[in-house]
Amino acid sequence: MRQYRHAAGGWIWELPAGLIEAEEQPLHCAQRELKEEAGIEASNWEPLVCFWSTPGFCTEKLHLFSASSLREVPTERDADELMEVHWLPISEALHLCDTGEISDAKTLLGLYTLHRKKSL
Repeated sequence: MRQYRHAAGGWIWELPAGLIEAEEQPLHCAQRELKEEAGIEASNWEPLVCFWSTPGFCTEKLHLFSASSLREVPTERDADELMEVHWLPISEALHLCDTGEISDAKTLLGLYTLHRKKSL
């Protein structure tokens, strides 16, 4: 996805993501965010990686999943979210990572981890 991020100064490439709500499990959050932001539901989910974003000063822990067996559903975006859904082959997404066009940390880690697991 491409999303407008004020802090980044413009549009950036990102995987769908969001904050885990109180008492919510990470997988449920991933399922909810994929539906809300991308208008996609998945039948199959696989954990990819779990990591601390910046453990030196915050407690944010991220959980990344791979989703497959997809079907389109209506999006449910927040009114203040500016984003575009784009479908790219993994080879093209990895090229954007390698050239620096994708620079979001969770997206880099997610794409490289997915590629590594699929290559094994």
